[in-house]
Amino acid sequence: MNNGTLLSDLGLEFIQAFLLSLGIGLLMGLERERNPASRAGLRTFGLVALLGTVCAVLAVRTESPWLLAAGLAIVGGMMIAAYQRQPDANDPGTTSVVALMLAFCYGAMIWYGYRSIAVMLAIVTTVLLYFKAELQNVSKQLTRRDITSVLQFCVLSLIILPILPDRNFGPYDTLNPYQIWWMVVLISGVCLTGYAALRIVGQRHGGLLLGVLGGLASSTATTLVYSRHAAEDASLRPLSLVVILTANLVVLIRLAVVGAIVQPGILPTLLPVLGAGLLVGIAFVGVAWRKLGGDSDLPQLELRNPTEIGAALTFGAVYALVLLLSAALSDKAGSLGLYVVALVSGLTDVDAITLSSLRLFGQEKLLADAATTAILLALLSNLVFKFGIVVSVAGRSLATRVLGGFAAVACGCLGGWLVATG
Repeated sequence: MNNGTLLSDLGLEFIQAFLLSLGIGLLMGLERERNPASRAGLRTFGLVALLGTVCAVLAVRTESPWLLAAGLAIVGGMMIAAYQRQPDANDPGTTSVVALMLAFCYGAMIWYGYRSIAVMLAIVTTVLLYFKAELQNVSKQLTRRDITSVLQFCVLSLIILPILPDRNFGPYDTLNPYQIWWMVVLISGVCLTGYAALRIVGQRHGGLLLGVLGGLASSTATTLVYSRHAAEDASLRPLSLVVILTANLVVLIRLAVVGAIVQPGILPTLLPVLGAGLLVGIAFVGVAWRKLGGDSDLPQLELRNPTEIGAALTFGAVYALVLLLSAALSDKAGSLGLYVVALVSGLTDVDAITLSSLRLFGQEKLLADAATTAILLALLSNLVFKFGIVVSVAGRSLATRVLGGFAAVACGCLGGWLVATG
């Protein structure tokens, strides 16, 4: 093979690989260059990424995979020696050593064809390096209880879920342990997101954001907590109205997201219902926010950890029961039986009947119109239940204002339902 043919066959591939490696190294090195304590900066990271690609090329061409291991060992040893010669009590150098070794590995991955993954990992690595102070602040703000929440979610999703059988059991072939627990993980993950965000930023960024995060974590708990605050301090009623309404609007978004993940085929029917209610509700909250004229001091919103094993087991049992009842009554009494279950179960938990309806729709045991109607009935029932909380806890003054917002959302959803199913 002559040089021209070699250049034609391999030249462009070499150029692309080395340029991409250099770009990855410079990206990571740019962040390290800003750190005075780092022993490696822009040039070192760029060169090490190139070295990773060179070692990968030689390992492939000479069929000597040990070259990659040798190159990685040399890079790691070089950095360790640099920090030992000039130790820094404030920076032991472990982060820079690992980052440089990763740059070498990303360079090697590029030659082996994992270019997209290498670029994504390099960006993630740079983000982790750059946001050191912010990550440290988050870590300091987390309590033992918060760490326990994360660990419990890992148990739910990474230990329990994979070992469950993915088979249908029980009457009507409805109960699937894997699918049931996957729904538990999905809802727990959404709730944990709001719970964690509340622990980190929620109390400092206004009533609207507090309502959004509270709605993600638990709209029922948020409604109860701020009804109590309004009962204890009349000046908090306008703020409580905004937080409660916003938290319950987030429920509509949650249901849309869950529908998109579990059964995207239902979205053409479901989205008009949820979207209409959301738009009307946003307009109502906007008026209430303008009347509030800004944030007053925000009282604390302490919520229960949504990933506790007991809470997860309870939700799983409720979901399985609602799923079984929905299938049974739908078979015995048609859609009417499902609607009765939706009205009753929706009083305390709209997630279980929503997931049950979506699963029956996915099994072709339920039409999209019927599933959407069941979700709507559960949502309306849930609003009635939460209005009862406001009336019993906060009294007539706040309840009258909340009633207007809940009624607006209900009318919007009903209007969307008429359009979607008419």
